[in-house]
Amino acid sequence: MPHRLHLETFGPVHALPVLHYRMEFAWLVRQALERVKPDCIAIELPPTVEERFLQGIDRLPQVSVVAYTTRPSKGEDPREVYLLVEPADPLVEAARLAREREIPLHLVDLDLDDYPLHAEPLPDSYAVHRIGLAAWYDAYRAAGTPPPGVEDLRREQGMAFRLQRLAERHERILFVCGMYHLARIAASFGERQAAPLERVRRENVRLLNLHPDSCGEVQAEYPFLSALYELRRSSLPPLPEQPEGSLRRRFSAFELIQGGKKAIPREEILRQSLERSARQLGSPGEMPDRQKVMLRLFQEAARHYRQETGEPVHVWQKRAFFRYVRNLALVDGMLLPDLFGMLAAGRGCIDDNFAYALHRLAVFCPEQREDAEIPTVRLTAEDLRHGSRSIRFRPREKRPAKGLSAFGFLKRRKEKNAGDWLKGFDNPSICSWPPEDLVIEGYGRFLQKKGARQLSEEQSRVEPFSASLLDGIDLRETIRNAVSGRIYVRENLRVKGGVGSVVVIFDEDRGGNRFPYLMTWLGEHDQESDMAFYATPPADNLVGPGICRCEYGGFILSFPPRRMFDVWQDSDYAFARTKAEVLLLAALDYSRERHVIYAAPRPPRSQFRQLAARLGKKIVHIPLGSLSPVKLKALRVFHILYGNEKREIAKDYIW
Repeated sequence: MPHRLHLETFGPVHALPVLHYRMEFAWLVRQALERVKPDCIAIELPPTVEERFLQGIDRLPQVSVVAYTTRPSKGEDPREVYLLVEPADPLVEAARLAREREIPLHLVDLDLDDYPLHAEPLPDSYAVHRIGLAAWYDAYRAAGTPPPGVEDLRREQGMAFRLQRLAERHERILFVCGMYHLARIAASFGERQAAPLERVRRENVRLLNLHPDSCGEVQAEYPFLSALYELRRSSLPPLPEQPEGSLRRRFSAFELIQGGKKAIPREEILRQSLERSARQLGSPGEMPDRQKVMLRLFQEAARHYRQETGEPVHVWQKRAFFRYVRNLALVDGMLLPDLFGMLAAGRGCIDDNFAYALHRLAVFCPEQREDAEIPTVRLTAEDLRHGSRSIRFRPREKRPAKGLSAFGFLKRRKEKNAGDWLKGFDNPSICSWPPEDLVIEGYGRFLQKKGARQLSEEQSRVEPFSASLLDGIDLRETIRNAVSGRIYVRENLRVKGGVGSVVVIFDEDRGGNRFPYLMTWLGEHDQESDMAFYATPPADNLVGPGICRCEYGGFILSFPPRRMFDVWQDSDYAFARTKAEVLLLAALDYSRERHVIYAAPRPPRSQFRQLAARLGKKIVHIPLGSLSPVKLKALRVFHILYGNEKREIAKDYIW
């Protein structure tokens, strides 16, 4: 990793240009210390806050806030200033290393009441991890920076003066400074500077403890990343002891009497996820990769989501999530998204429960406590003069005990005596529940229309406007070619052939164990399709007398009805590798139209496209990630009734 380091040298000063409050630059401070081996460290902070700032350094990894009141000129009201002391800041890391290794530390900046905020075109800090600081710094300078103001020049000349004084007593000085000021400080260092006119003392400088609920909002690096940085800069905690031996050795007698092990507190679960992520991101002493941290955060949130809801995060949802955050980052001119972008993607690509689990883990501060030896303060982004964006979660909560809804009704029926519901299975015939049939038939028609639109877009033609508007102006192509000043129009060519069978695959079940129940149903009337599916076993979840709850792994809808034989016993489909391929073969076989819809996480093998072409048909693949996850989740659940008479009582047992 030393090739990522870059230092600007003038005199005995080895200056590290940094971007404040960014983890990559905090880690470069550690590398700079090993290379320079300084006998003095200087940082870009005023000495008027040194005492409280060093107290905050000693409290790490707990996040502290140095607060004081400014009195601006021109008759403005006093304003509170807050300086966060968090682990992933390069200035904090420099001061922390100086304290740990007993190296003299000097704060060389000036204390000013009025200082403007600069809007700079900064590259993404993650690029430092890939291209190194030298190339990053060159790109920053090439992009241009706002011209310095009077306050900037005063600060830079003051820091140059203090560095000149330090150079008289030290041979190797490590100077950690914001890259906006560094070039002018180096130029001023070569000239003789006078002592600056500055404030030498500031009253009412306070050190406050940041409330845990405020960490996720005001910390520059979200707490999960900051905590991982803290774990990686030191030795990782030991692995927890794994229980071995028999059940008697694994549990104490009192735990067995109480019904097994007690529930693990949520804070401990979050801490375990954090430590597990720190171990799997590499060995200590290496710079944490922000992209891999984002992946670990997603994986741990998916683990919590499955434990809480019982539903996994599917591969197509994961693919949609990372495609969404990539595009969102590119829109903002960044390489990787921020926490808000990840939360928005989690809510849109999966659901609110996942977004809430992701947020809960991302803002978890393992060391932060509300009760501390110093006063605790709650801060918002507005207090730090930062912009903020809001996002709202609506996670689905579990039903209260005894099957009651939040309003106290809809009490779910239970067996009066054990085994009463088993008497409802004396009827050998099975059927579906009509309300669910209407939903799935409606969704099949929706997929047919979506497939037809997709085919129409594939067959459309865009050309510059000449004599006719054709089917309308193509705004996307017109905006893309706005420089030419031409208008582009679209012509939607007619698609030959309609859309027939529909196949929806939620899970290919390559192991063959999760969805062992195979069934082929015929439509009961002319407005209902024939259907074949594979699902979970009905006997695994009884919800009423002769009423079972199942979950689809995949299904096919074929119209018109009453034509489909048992596809699972058809020898023509024996070469299929998976249940999903059996359904696709049946769709090609029974479809009367040219196009077959195949909604699945990934497209079928090329062999099936060739087979469809020989049959004069075409497979239209719709990625499952492009469909509503909430709708798909509701669609997967269905009920099997043993006997038509169960339809009259099913509404009392089905939620």
